[in-house]
Amino acid sequence: MSETRDRTALVTGAARGIGRAAAALFLAEGWRVALLDIDGPGVEAATARLDQPERTLAVTADVSDPAAVAAAMRRVADRFGRLDALVNNAGIAIFKPLTETTFEDWSRVLAVNLSGPFLCTQAAIPLLAERGGAIVNITSISGLRASTLRTAYGTSKAALAQLTKQQAVELGQFGIRVNAVAPGPVDTAMAKAVHSPEIRADYHDAMPLGRYGLEAELAEAIVFLCSDRAAFVTGQQLAVDGGFEATGIGLKTLRRERRD
Repeated sequence: MSETRDRTALVTGAARGIGRAAAALFLAEGWRVALLDIDGPGVEAATARLDQPERTLAVTADVSDPAAVAAAMRRVADRFGRLDALVNNAGIAIFKPLTETTFEDWSRVLAVNLSGPFLCTQAAIPLLAERGGAIVNITSISGLRASTLRTAYGTSKAALAQLTKQQAVELGQFGIRVNAVAPGPVDTAMAKAVHSPEIRADYHDAMPLGRYGLEAELAEAIVFLCSDRAAFVTGQQLAVDGGFEATGIGLKTLRRERRD
């Protein structure tokens, strides 16, 4: 088996959305993949749909539970014998006004979105350090730009961006690169469920590319950062957002003026 086909990635939050798309692309590029999710039936179904049982592993675990994370990493090691990339994609969003966000809401969002990547990274270091490897944390445009209803979510993602830098600084000595991908509006199941037509129109008006991203487009950035093509890239956050973070006010008006 070639070196490329020996390489193994662990993707958390892989039952659906960006995580599942990243797992599929890793497979297409010759990697073996462990798919992890708190949704056991969901991750089993996602893995079955990939239809490559010799090169995939479904793992059910809560990334905010240290014991569950340690057990998951042992399963990956027992099955594949190595780990070359970790994608900390698992996350949750509770969208409420600041005045209505409970401490339980706050605690759960930070436990999954921030403590989860912390725990998974710590558990993965011994495996990744054997040959060097890569970690990609999935942050969010909400960690770069404040918005309504995102006190817990946006704060967790901003903190994860800082954690990415901390990890990159400390893990470089082991040959481990750490970067982040910050998605903008993406056509995931969650976005389709919570973004009304009015919200979607607002996003379109504020983005230079004028559309939502695709899960596959996020997967391309993730897999690139895990590959040898990004061998000298670490400590960075890449916004894959159609230009949303770079844009100021007035884009809709300026577009209209250019058409007139």
